[in-house]
Amino acid sequence: MNLVYLSLAPALFAPGIGSRAARPFAPIALLGVATVQAAAAIAVALTVSGTKTIAGGYLTTDATARLFLVLINVLFLGIAAYVWNRARTAPELADAVSQFARLSLVFMGAANLVVLSNHLLAGWIALEATTLAAAPLVVRAGVASSRRASWRYFLFSSVGLAIALTGLACLARGLEESGHSSTFFLHELRTLSGGPPNLWRRLGLVLVVLGYGTKLGLAPMYSWLPETYDEAPPSVTALLAAVQFNCALVCLMRVLQLFRAGDPDLVASELLVLGLLSMAVSTVSIIATRNYKRLIAYASINHAGVIAIGLAIGKSATYGVLLYVVSNAFIKAILFLTAGKIRAHYGTKDTREVAGLIKDLPYSGLFLMVGTFALLGLPPFGSFLGELIILSGLVRAGQVLVFVVFCTLISLTFVATGRTIFPMIWGEPKRDVHWPKQSFLAAAPKLTFLIALVAMGIYMPQPVNALFREVAASLGGE
Repeated sequence: MNLVYLSLAPALFAPGIGSRAARPFAPIALLGVATVQAAAAIAVALTVSGTKTIAGGYLTTDATARLFLVLINVLFLGIAAYVWNRARTAPELADAVSQFARLSLVFMGAANLVVLSNHLLAGWIALEATTLAAAPLVVRAGVASSRRASWRYFLFSSVGLAIALTGLACLARGLEESGHSSTFFLHELRTLSGGPPNLWRRLGLVLVVLGYGTKLGLAPMYSWLPETYDEAPPSVTALLAAVQFNCALVCLMRVLQLFRAGDPDLVASELLVLGLLSMAVSTVSIIATRNYKRLIAYASINHAGVIAIGLAIGKSATYGVLLYVVSNAFIKAILFLTAGKIRAHYGTKDTREVAGLIKDLPYSGLFLMVGTFALLGLPPFGSFLGELIILSGLVRAGQVLVFVVFCTLISLTFVATGRTIFPMIWGEPKRDVHWPKQSFLAAAPKLTFLIALVAMGIYMPQPVNALFREVAASLGGE
């Protein structure tokens, strides 16, 4: 189990990387630590089977932990490679890169703890730690709007997590009402969380879903997300959208794994309402916006809504939810990192001022094009297959009205996104902008994400597929 502890070690390197003497070496040190983390996570997934607890029962290596440990660390490796390349080509970013290296390692140490936690309260504390580490990273020097976005992010995150904490307290009180001792350890709760629901348990479930839903960007507590994703540097936005999002989702999934069976209708109803409301809000916002980074942010809200609906249906849709979650983590990393390149090239986030990307910035144009196709759920990407399974689950569950609304909103989003993004890729350039040719090295992280995205839609290796199915089964999937 030394590999598990190794995945929690990055925070130990943060003070050294942040020192003035080590500042010139921060980018390569960040890349090195991220590489070791990703290798350790993959080794854990390949060598550990079943559910084991370590560290006095506070950590677990169950299927959920193994799947998301690999996902967030591979994503972080790609983001670290992007930051390393930016530091190599733009030495003036040395101070910003040093701060990112220091705080992102603290962030990843906490993120890995969220995923590996076998204790609901410990997972909650680790998720709050990721918020504390990420909030300063949202701020860009000399940009007042980014400081406001950072405070807004911190405020909404803290409120959402406070609601979730209140929900966890209510769940503990519900256990006492049922004659059990209150506990937050997952392996103990698996034997205690059954039985008929009571008022405390139902209130706790509602509050936990709403609280963690705020962290996921679900409506109605979503307004922090577009502003934060827009104002943060590209690497930070990718960190929040692709890594922290999945940490919050794991916290929600842990509660659903334990308590959903006791009151499935309540959980399903709340998730369906939040999911449809989020999809509706994002669709209207995508139609109205002319800021390509905010458009991707609104699409993230749409994705959160689809995930919520899939979790609400459960059963046969659960496997599709996991495919959709993993696929969209790669999609968001690709698109936000690409948006950063486009912003640096054109000096604007206005979609009407960007055209001819496929000629001007071939790699960025290609990634924006393919990323948008995946964003819209087109084949052969994993997002297409995941969305198809969720839709099939809606039909099987007899949710015809939800199916119709879902398809309508997805269709409107498809048209609105294509109308905005495709002219950026293939339109005639509006001005001459000279920029050094893009290197393959700079494109390598996004290309790796893209290969993983396509692979999930075409062929899933048997060990990976088995891991997905094991996680789906823990959520009540068929």
